[in-house]
Amino acid sequence: MRTLLSILIANALAFSGGAYSADQEQQKLADLKQQLAELSQEIDDINSRVDQNERHTALDRIQLTGDFRTKAHSLHYQNVTWNPAIKVDFNDFGQKAMSGAFGMPNDANSPLGKLLSANPELASAFQNGMLQGVMPYVLAPKSVQDIDNDIFYTTRLRLNLKAKVWDNVGFSARLSMYKNWGDSTGTQVFDSWRSFTMDGSSSGNTSGDWLRVERAYFDWKNIGGTNTYLSIGRRPSTYGPPSHYRENEKRGGTPSGHLVNFNFDGATLGYNLGEITGIDGQVVRFCYGQGFESQWGNGEMFGDIVTKDTHLGGFNIDAINDGNHFLQFTLFGAKDINDGFKGTMAFPTQLAGIFAPTMYQDMQKFDNFNFQTRVQPSGVIGDMYLGGVGYAYESDEDMKLFASFGWTRAEGNGNAGMFGGMLSDAVFEAQLNADGSEIIMMPDAADSADTKDGYGVYVGIQIPAPYGKLGLEYNYGSKYWTPFTQAQDDPIGSKLATRGHVAEAYYLFDINPRMFIKLAGIYYDYEYTGSGTPVGAPQKIDDVIEGTAYSMLPVVDTAFDINASLTVNF
Repeated sequence: MRTLLSILIANALAFSGGAYSADQEQQKLADLKQQLAELSQEIDDINSRVDQNERHTALDRIQLTGDFRTKAHSLHYQNVTWNPAIKVDFNDFGQKAMSGAFGMPNDANSPLGKLLSANPELASAFQNGMLQGVMPYVLAPKSVQDIDNDIFYTTRLRLNLKAKVWDNVGFSARLSMYKNWGDSTGTQVFDSWRSFTMDGSSSGNTSGDWLRVERAYFDWKNIGGTNTYLSIGRRPSTYGPPSHYRENEKRGGTPSGHLVNFNFDGATLGYNLGEITGIDGQVVRFCYGQGFESQWGNGEMFGDIVTKDTHLGGFNIDAINDGNHFLQFTLFGAKDINDGFKGTMAFPTQLAGIFAPTMYQDMQKFDNFNFQTRVQPSGVIGDMYLGGVGYAYESDEDMKLFASFGWTRAEGNGNAGMFGGMLSDAVFEAQLNADGSEIIMMPDAADSADTKDGYGVYVGIQIPAPYGKLGLEYNYGSKYWTPFTQAQDDPIGSKLATRGHVAEAYYLFDINPRMFIKLAGIYYDYEYTGSGTPVGAPQKIDDVIEGTAYSMLPVVDTAFDINASLTVNF
């Protein structure tokens, strides 16, 4: 461009010199040359700016944004109860004991003699013929306590990456760091399913001072000139509507946040129906993903596979999305769910005392050590289906109202691992260990294979208030309510997975359009155990506290979280 303009200026000077040399005065020629010099300088300035824009377009293809949040919690738990027991088939135990399979009961060196000697109450019940049918086998004395964590700090950093690949192709990603202050080990002691660090919930669990790929995918729009689009990668499946309101951000995920807040890899095939029906924002999507890989990198060897891949698929429909009204329908299923996921944890000393007595002898010498282990599920326990409908209204005055109803169905197959089957407990049978020196209890089957339906409701309001917004929310989950919301980053546990009642109030102070303070309080009133997991039969919390029901992991009666956070968007 510079060369072309130079040629034009030179030609103009040559022409002007020839035309005016005989007829015009030298002053006019000088004035013309001065004007052309000024024009040349202006063109040079324009050309420099054009070069900078072209360079920016060529080199800065990735748009980088993000947010930073620091948060302080005061966490309080009431009636935290640990009352561990397993269900044992004592008819089977009695038959094996009477047949001599476990040795003689009066032989202190036989497997049966060792077991009865170590468990006097069991020995008394066995000798008096009181062990019949399927009965609880208590593993440790019941304990009840209140726990207060007066101050708990966390930091979350999220980096958003976007790039325009072509006119109808784009790439998006989000990298996340989420840690509590003073800890970057990335491994928590396994005292609940929430502390189990796994692929689907890593973005919502404090895991350390490193960035994880929370999402990474491409969008291919208007395929073949139609309203069809395709997206493949690590899905935007967290912070979906209406859970994004309490985060004070725009819709973060595609599926209903009441049903799904869980990282997974997969694909979405969608169609923009609004162009045909005339209804704003109407989109239908078919989503597919894989939640568990059973073979590559598993904990089994040489094809001795007892688990299966877990596949997910279903539909998510935005029926209305016009800026004021939002109506969404969700229906999907998860096939071949296993009794856990691949993950890591620090093995609790208390469980070692129950299940690994030989190892526990050495662990007592290092009572401040926990060994880290990789967990592998033990088998397939059934299928699950989830569905829901959600509606939200946003007024032009920035008032927001929403209501969501969710349904879950668990179809067990009768299998069970150590912690149970599909919303059912495991029934254990007594067996000899590999060298025949010890009686061990091994899960044989689930105590129920019935289909179990659960439901959840979630309602809320957010209204303009002085210097910001005021929000009130309530949700309830029934006995068998089992959504996939384990990546929600509430420290006590995903509030939307709670089997019981949860109330939340918060105030958002807008410091500027890209910075806000949030003051909040969340109160949990649990009715049943096992919130957030399909493994194990839900027990009434009151029964566990009274000692008439049992739980392998500690259970919480009520809890509350008072917190304050500062978020900066950049």
